[in-house]
Amino acid sequence: MKAPACGICLTWRSGASGLDYILYFDNYGNMETKIAVTLLAALAQDTRLAIYRLLVQQGAEGLAVGQIGERLAVANATLSFHLKELSHAGLILSRQEGRFIYYSANYEQMNVLLGFLTENCCRGEACTPANNVSPCDGAC
Repeated sequence: MKAPACGICLTWRSGASGLDYILYFDNYGNMETKIAVTLLAALAQDTRLAIYRLLVQQGAEGLAVGQIGERLAVANATLSFHLKELSHAGLILSRQEGRFIYYSANYEQMNVLLGFLTENCCRGEACTPANNVSPCDGAC
């Protein structure tokens, strides 16, 4: 599919709930504030934020639904609801392998959101932290 002139592209993918689409953008400047608000709203809940952070830590392989529930001590019905919300926002991706559904962070969407949030950072100058010590004190 050729990208429309506005830079917004639709990608169709097969998910656990059938066919759906993901919006993505050719560059950060094309993300609209409404979409950024939708993405941030999806993360503005304790359980969803914990799920998302766990999936970001796991890398591209992600985790099976059962593993997510075990690690975060979240009931299946609650977990299903929150995974659906994150998935509809395009922040996570799902794939089925046999009987299991695996979820992983959508790093492309995450990077677009981060780019949008920092687009005009520091008046266009390179941003540096107030101190040069990393949050993990070099243990990472």
